[in-house]
Amino acid sequence: MSPLTQTGYGADESGLICGWRLAPDRRAQEIGSAEAAAWLAQRRSHGAPAGGEFLWLHFNLSHTGAQPWLQHRAELPEAFFDALKEDLHSTRIERTDQHALVAVVNDVHFAFSFEPSDISTLWIHVDHDLVVTARRQALRSIDALRTAAKRGDSFASPIELLENLLRAQADVLVRIVRDVTGRVDDVEDALLANRLDHRRARLGAMRRLLVRLQRLLAPEPASLFRLLQHPPAWIDEAGVLALRQSTEEFSVVLRDMSALQERIKLLQEEVAARVNEDNHRSLFVLTVVTVLALPINLIAGLLGMNVGGVPLADSPRGFWVVVAIVLGFTCIAGWVAWRSRHSRAE
Repeated sequence: MSPLTQTGYGADESGLICGWRLAPDRRAQEIGSAEAAAWLAQRRSHGAPAGGEFLWLHFNLSHTGAQPWLQHRAELPEAFFDALKEDLHSTRIERTDQHALVAVVNDVHFAFSFEPSDISTLWIHVDHDLVVTARRQALRSIDALRTAAKRGDSFASPIELLENLLRAQADVLVRIVRDVTGRVDDVEDALLANRLDHRRARLGAMRRLLVRLQRLLAPEPASLFRLLQHPPAWIDEAGVLALRQSTEEFSVVLRDMSALQERIKLLQEEVAARVNEDNHRSLFVLTVVTVLALPINLIAGLLGMNVGGVPLADSPRGFWVVVAIVLGFTCIAGWVAWRSRHSRAE
């Protein structure tokens, strides 16, 4: 076994991150791009090896040598390269004319920081003796599968490998839902304790993250239905059942995400109601202060005019009379404001 020669981008000179020879009841064996090319050349000339052996090759598409190697060495169908060029990245599994499977799967970055931008696409080609996965960013689910292969886990067939990838992705989503649930619990506790501060802004970010995850990760029902109804001949009944079970697990996680989105929406509405209530209270206080200051401002303006006939100008008790009038009007205005607030509270 020859180790991979690293040349940057986390891959060798052909863009291969890791390669594995897999077979039922046998530990995974790591191979390099040269061994993979020789294995593929032998398959073209002599057919697939006996014993159910197959290859799994994982590529970094950021490497300039990845796509040329896949075109000339692996000879993948055009449907795979068309999927690479498409702007539509919704999760789907489709059957090609060559009886292979092309899957587009979205996953979160390895360094996931709960940002909607931390989601990238993984492209997969699967046939009876070859599995090719390709990505541009380091992703969590495929890294978990790669760790399992390094650990020596065995995979009986390409469909079992694909099923394990989908289950690993579902596990990643479950952990994300749990983490988001914990953060929502913190915001809810702060809301109940009237300690929102900047936490209310986190609700919008978490909701956007869940919406983007659900939109990208929810498998397209039509493509899955067509695949499960008319699978390629090399997929047995057990493989079809495994794919169906993995999609059902996805459905459970997506339902949990929908419920969590609804909970966040209710919290956002509660936060908005609290903010509106605080704004109304502040506006009411400002209105009361304005009303209480109105009598003294009005009377001061009238008595301060530099014209003749100002009342009480020559009276020794004129100042106290004016003060009494101002206090009287102020008390009446305060009483009216208090009654108005009391009636609204009822």
